[in-house]
Amino acid sequence: MSDADPDPGLEAPDVVVDALGRLCPLPIIDLARRFGEVPVDGTVALLADDPAAAADVPAWCRLRGQRFLGARDLPTGRAYLIRRTR
Repeated sequence: MSDADPDPGLEAPDVVVDALGRLCPLPIIDLARRFGEVPVDGTVALLADDPAAAADVPAWCRLRGQRFLGARDLPTGRAYLIRRTR
């Protein structure tokens, strides 16, 4: 988990982007392509098993001015939760 909400798993995301099995930079590209579907103040969950996503997702959020809520482990990979701020 990261700096943010107590448990990013408590909230059902508005959009789920399944990037399991895809390697860098594809999970971030998939996230960027689908991000417009998320309403402002909504959330998106990026499912990824690429180890680079642990650094890439928070960096993408900082660069895009979005809020990284944290991550939780899945049976395969992790779910990264992001809140759309604008």
